[in-house]
Amino acid sequence: MVLVDTTVWIDFFAGHDTPQVASLTVLLAGGEDICICGVVLTEVLQGTRAEADYRRTRSRFEDLLFLGMSSGTFIRAADLYRALRHKGITIRKPVDCMIAAVALEHDVPLLHNDRDFDPIAKYCGLRVVAPSP
Repeated sequence: MVLVDTTVWIDFFAGHDTPQVASLTVLLAGGEDICICGVVLTEVLQGTRAEADYRRTRSRFEDLLFLGMSSGTFIRAADLYRALRHKGITIRKPVDCMIAAVALEHDVPLLHNDRDFDPIAKYCGLRVVAPSP
């Protein structure tokens, strides 16, 4: 089971050739359980311009596992942000702390293409999927 971040989905739907997209393609082809959460769902859908793309993307996401977010998830996200801030590290997008908190809460690795997750992995125990070479 792998939680896939918004950055990877955007590149995937845009047809970009990145190591993370290659990893996602391998995971999908191998029947791996792919997860999303509310933040990822919202970020990806709000970025679709054409109605047909919106419908196609929304339909694609209906087949994925949805990881819920409780009030504890948001508290954990704030705690992650604060712990890193205490170390002198500022996460640029606090929603990334929310996504990391979901992954930690459900004990699933995260596939991403966003440097904000690197210190969360280094200092807070977030497991990440190494992208395909």
